[in-house]
Amino acid sequence: MTQMDRLYPYDVKAVRADFPILAHEHHPGVPLVYLDNAASSQKPRQVIEALDEYYRTYNANVHRGVHKLSEAATMAYETARIKIKKFINAPSRRQIIFTRGTTEGINLVANTWGRANLRPGDVVVATVMEHHSNIVPWQILAEQIGFTLRFVPVLPDGTLDLDEYARLLREEPVRLVTVMHVSNVLGTINPVADMARQAHEAGALILVDAAQSAPHMPLDVQALDVDFLAFSGHKMAGPTGIGVLYGKRELLEAMPPWMGGGDMISRVTLEGSTWNELPYKFEAGTPSIAQAIGLGVAVDYLSALGMDKIQAHEHALTEYALERLAEIPGITLYGPDVAQRAGVTSFTLDGVHPHDIAQILDSVGVAIRAGHHCAQPLHDFFGIPASARASYYLYNTFEEIDALANGLIKARMTFAL
Repeated sequence: MTQMDRLYPYDVKAVRADFPILAHEHHPGVPLVYLDNAASSQKPRQVIEALDEYYRTYNANVHRGVHKLSEAATMAYETARIKIKKFINAPSRRQIIFTRGTTEGINLVANTWGRANLRPGDVVVATVMEHHSNIVPWQILAEQIGFTLRFVPVLPDGTLDLDEYARLLREEPVRLVTVMHVSNVLGTINPVADMARQAHEAGALILVDAAQSAPHMPLDVQALDVDFLAFSGHKMAGPTGIGVLYGKRELLEAMPPWMGGGDMISRVTLEGSTWNELPYKFEAGTPSIAQAIGLGVAVDYLSALGMDKIQAHEHALTEYALERLAEIPGITLYGPDVAQRAGVTSFTLDGVHPHDIAQILDSVGVAIRAGHHCAQPLHDFFGIPASARASYYLYNTFEEIDALANGLIKARMTFAL
């Protein structure tokens, strides 16, 4: 890719100006190159100002008050729900449940639908590439209930073994498939629409972890025909402590509540209780009001840029990163080719521990992630204890990819390889 080919689908300079932290020096005289977006993205001033405005001018609890502040907070909170409904093309706002993040959304499904429907002898299918948050809840529940957890293997190119997936659906009593849309380590974009179709043909439901797809590409839950889908706000320019669980309405209606307390009830007597309507049945207690409002503003920001343009931008960055990093002697890149990959590149460098790579890169202002990225089984598959990971978002540039590559060359020279 030549300099002439480095075209952006939108004004990246103007976008970067919206993110205050990107103007900061990482060290004196060293600008920040933030490439840890798969862990958490930065926040635009519009989101920061929305949080500030809530706390300064209409801070109050929602749903329970008739005074002006409570009514304003309730309106902003529920408007955010409607924005998210449109963002993922859900049929109804009642199918949008606010959670603290993807992890809580998955745990909610496990502890409501899973506890009510799974029995000894049943099978839940996950994959070897899953984040721990989509493995551990099912392991805990399987130990308590006695169902079996099966895992779809990963092929050497970083894609799923879909033949084995088809075999499991054909030969095992599968009740649920739970899979990540995009791998947080490999960047692999899994074919969840086709996996959902196969699961439904086998009589199973499907839960999708969209933590790494909702921020980066158009998402349409109706077109995908998934039964549950969870994602986090902090990875998509929104605040921490807020996420979303989408579910098909008939499933949500039939599921018992998970946590008990205020706002999730219709009536409470000493003899028993009845539950509130959707989505409030699953939103016990005072919710993350400011965070939900901030997520709604983040959705506005992403939608204004265009999710298709964001995806195209990140695809170009990833393609360039794969080209530049492949030039570095001793590097091993993990994951599929760019056609099947989102904006994540994980790698190892011969003779240099990933933590040392990250530390040297930090000294030149480049922030990446090092470790197992909450995906130890996947690292076990590749025979490595850890990897270094650079991940890209809507504000990153080709020049920042160059800074990453130059930093890796410095790391290699530091260890005299």
